[in-house]
Amino acid sequence: MILITGATGKLGGKVIETLLENNVPASHIAALVRDEGKAAILKEKGIDIRIGDYDDRYSLSKAMKGVDRVLLVSGLDMSKIMEQHRNVVDTAKSAGVNCFSYTSNCLRDRETLVNYIMQTHYETEDYIIASGMNYQIFRNVLYMDSMAGYMLGKDFLDNGIHLPAGDGRVSYALRSDEAEAIGNVLSTGDCISRIYNFTNTQTYSFDDVADALSAISGKSVKYFPLTMDVYKTEAKTKGVPDHALEMMLPFYTDIANGQGSTVSTDLEEALGRKPVDLKSGLKLLLNL
Repeated sequence: MILITGATGKLGGKVIETLLENNVPASHIAALVRDEGKAAILKEKGIDIRIGDYDDRYSLSKAMKGVDRVLLVSGLDMSKIMEQHRNVVDTAKSAGVNCFSYTSNCLRDRETLVNYIMQTHYETEDYIIASGMNYQIFRNVLYMDSMAGYMLGKDFLDNGIHLPAGDGRVSYALRSDEAEAIGNVLSTGDCISRIYNFTNTQTYSFDDVADALSAISGKSVKYFPLTMDVYKTEAKTKGVPDHALEMMLPFYTDIANGQGSTVSTDLEEALGRKPVDLKSGLKLLLNL
């Protein structure tokens, strides 16, 4: 029995879909959810729905009864993310889970990271490894979906891309490709402790993103690299709150410093095909 957390989310849902496509019986899959009502489609497919919350060790303990493997999809509440992750890891160990998997983030250099939020991935990895359980750590590169969804801005086709990312390069991959790869690995049933670097087969700068958008849309899209101060000023004039800026500036600093530039063949090997490239991915995501 494998327990998938975040099962009603886009990543966890696609992992479950992949498991089923790979002929893993629905009776061998459990979904951890906080709201059973949101899991109706999974229940219809025969998935065992288990109610639990990262904050509640008792609910986690009940949810992990009879479970051999756990996939922890990283939490979103940064105010208590490490406490939540420790709750899941500790409960899994106490429940006798044989294999613990985690969705981490693929970054070039832990020691020079600016964004503390990204540091929590490494701290969680350390905690999982120290637990003594067999592990699979899936380091997912920045989703192309995220870049297209909120980094480009609403008027990029007319006014270009204005970001403080310098000439930083990122090996963006589709979230669906990342999830499919995770599902494929989990479907094998093997669990040799390993870290997977799930990236695309090449890196892209925002100049490359602009060129791809130009080719797809037929418009001339330009990238305008901003200084952090200019970006901050422009963001404030658009009403971006200070707490959001505090999160975004370190994020873009890390991109500018090349933290997303790792390239590995792990994703391609897990998929059994090339990951979707930048131009094809943007065309799909933006309906261009």
